[in-house]
Amino acid sequence: MSVAAPTTDAAEDRPAPPDTVSVVRRLRSHLLVAVIALGLAVYVTEGLWRQPYAHVIAGNVGDQAFFEWVLAYGVHLLRDGGDPFYATVMNAPNGVNLAANTSVTAYAILFAPLTIWAGPQVTFATVLTLNLAGSAFAWYLFLARWVTRNRLSAAVAGLFCGFAPGFVSHANAHLNWTAGWIAPVVLWWLFKLREPGRWLRNGAVLGAFLGVAFTIAAEGLFFTALAGGVFVVAWSLSRATQAEARVALPTMLKGLGVTAVVAGALLAYPLHMHFAGPETFSGTGFNQRHYAEDIAAYFSFSDRTLAAGVGLGANYAANPTEQTSFFGLPLMVLVVAAFVLLWRRADARRRATLRALAITGGVFMVISFGPRLHIFGYQSDIPLPYALLQRLPLFDSALPLRFALVLVGVIGVILASSADLLLDRDEMPHPAHTPFAAAFAVALIPLFPLPLLWTERAPEPKFIADGTWQRYVPEGGTMSALPFAINVAADGQRWQAYTMARGGRQFRIPDGYFLGPEIDGADKQGRIGAPPRRTDWLFLRAALYGYVPEVDNWDRAQARADFEYWGVDALFLPEEITGPNGMLFRSAVEKSATDLLGEPEHVDDVLVWRIRPGVDPIDR
Repeated sequence: MSVAAPTTDAAEDRPAPPDTVSVVRRLRSHLLVAVIALGLAVYVTEGLWRQPYAHVIAGNVGDQAFFEWVLAYGVHLLRDGGDPFYATVMNAPNGVNLAANTSVTAYAILFAPLTIWAGPQVTFATVLTLNLAGSAFAWYLFLARWVTRNRLSAAVAGLFCGFAPGFVSHANAHLNWTAGWIAPVVLWWLFKLREPGRWLRNGAVLGAFLGVAFTIAAEGLFFTALAGGVFVVAWSLSRATQAEARVALPTMLKGLGVTAVVAGALLAYPLHMHFAGPETFSGTGFNQRHYAEDIAAYFSFSDRTLAAGVGLGANYAANPTEQTSFFGLPLMVLVVAAFVLLWRRADARRRATLRALAITGGVFMVISFGPRLHIFGYQSDIPLPYALLQRLPLFDSALPLRFALVLVGVIGVILASSADLLLDRDEMPHPAHTPFAAAFAVALIPLFPLPLLWTERAPEPKFIADGTWQRYVPEGGTMSALPFAINVAADGQRWQAYTMARGGRQFRIPDGYFLGPEIDGADKQGRIGAPPRRTDWLFLRAALYGYVPEVDNWDRAQARADFEYWGVDALFLPEEITGPNGMLFRSAVEKSATDLLGEPEHVDDVLVWRIRPGVDPIDR
């Protein structure tokens, strides 16, 4: 089956055996596209590669710290054992439900040797780079196999898909959302389910892949399944394809049954943990009205594009990491014009495919607008279909604007199909080639990505790197940097990640950056991080705003209760504290801690306060 192009030798389900020359040419094409994709990915992430241990992605320091932590947790699992979907070393004493977080477990295990050798900082940069390159290459292979007769067309569209503004935006520290290669692989095997006589093999392969992909990008997998379902149903209901759909249906159903059995067996425990495990929750802690796509965003340019570099960018996103559409006016015009051109030249069967493609794109565009209409930065009271979906399971955990990422694949198919006409002089009169090529250039060149922004982060203290901390924390004990780890001050989580990557005795930390329930130990609405305690806020306020409170006995009593709850053995303060937009107010944290706990010990390059065992510093 071909998605958009007529059936050809390149698009047959069982193509004729190719000759040696064609195989060599195809491999050369594949290698060239892979090299270009990898080169572009390194270019986009070059700021990290220059100093992976000192540089961090600007504006999303917390997410990078989280993913470095989960990559190091993979090493901890292999060396010391544990539950890959529930961690007790963070958020003491409750732990963290990793199945309900983006724990990228498959990456953590697969890249554990690299993490041991070079640290989670290098592993993070490696996975991010390979995600971008792999997404472009996977879309190229998918388009060349199922959509277009021309590998150049597939390459242009594949590179667009891999480096579309939405995915470059998510390259701001999201290892889950930059795994865009998952969608074309899932769709590839979904289409192969219709092959007669191969439903058992194809269903098993798809089921096994879903089991792995769930641990990398569960939300993206959900979107892909929805998009694939909408497309297949819309395509099957067309008059021109109903007969073909009826013939393929029994094989598809048998293949999907095998897929369900295999995926269900692999995902039984992680799904149980996700929906019913300890520290589970509903929702995400993010406001779905706020994280919704603005209509104007589809016609604008994102921050990390060539167009924005010359002053044509626009700010219609919740933050720079969520610029999920931002295709620009020229590309949107090109897509509409190309679709009309393809429709006019299509027979009834190809029109069924184009119709299904348009329905899929339209559905996900409308969903991306969220529960209320946004236009030019204004949030109106006009209700939209997502208002009916936002409380349903799975939809309640999704951010509406991310549904716009599905349109990247839809646009990629249209670009690949229309590029065939541009490159095939038998299909299009010669005079039309030049303006059509110019339209491609005008639409795609402004979207060429710019490198990610980066900033400096606090270096790892010798106190952690040299293992001196072990003198202050017993086996299974709890220790924290100040302030306590959270998304806007995640250093404490990073220091624990680096100790896990090295192996040996570990310490637990209170709090952390993760998604969890609003109330400790209860199945409630989700929130970012642990429910805050008074001592959390005392130190975080000092770090973020430089505010030093007048500590009294009530504060000391509350701190004593909080330390007892967390089981804290020691606290330490490094020389610098990384914040979301630069270094935080360390001196204010030191003054607050000294007023609360007394004078610290100077150990290596940190200040240390013993909480227990020994004399409670609050009682001094």
